[in-house]
Amino acid sequence: MTALSLFLLLIVAALAAQHAFFSFSAQRPATYATTTPAFDIRERLSGPLVSEGIVFGPTGRVSQRFVAEMNGSWDGATGRLTEAFRYSNGTVQNREWTLHLGNDGQIRATAPDIVGEARGWQSGATVQLRYRLRLPESAGGHVLDVIDWLYLTEDGVILNKSEMRKFGIKVAELVATMRPAPADAR
Repeated sequence: MTALSLFLLLIVAALAAQHAFFSFSAQRPATYATTTPAFDIRERLSGPLVSEGIVFGPTGRVSQRFVAEMNGSWDGATGRLTEAFRYSNGTVQNREWTLHLGNDGQIRATAPDIVGEARGWQSGATVQLRYRLRLPESAGGHVLDVIDWLYLTEDGVILNKSEMRKFGIKVAELVATMRPAPADAR
């Protein structure tokens, strides 16, 4: 093995280790188990909600801004969350999640544009969800690997950060807030 090959191998190994142990996707729900306030999705993702956010493209620049009207309802451990996104370019996207909360905090979820089943956990003041998202045909129809983290703040606002990857390469990032819709919007 040449010195250059060894050097390149070390660089690749260092980048893989950095991603596996020191990145956004390396977070684990157990890390947040003792954080407060406790995030109960049946309480926090219930009723009318509003979300505002931005999507960063692969270059790190903002590619979209959005406002979403959401509405959650629960029957025991099974919930329904509807989302209606209005993007800054005029497009509208709707999604309806079906959520199942296990006694241990495990979350399973489905939606029409989710490939298979989303899985995650609520732990302390956080919720983590991993899934495969099929983009609309107008956006290329690609399937992206998504990791969502929701962080509940002391005043009840939820901060959402998501990373979307294709072949392990980050292609988009979303940052948003979620909060109960104002009373006059209900």
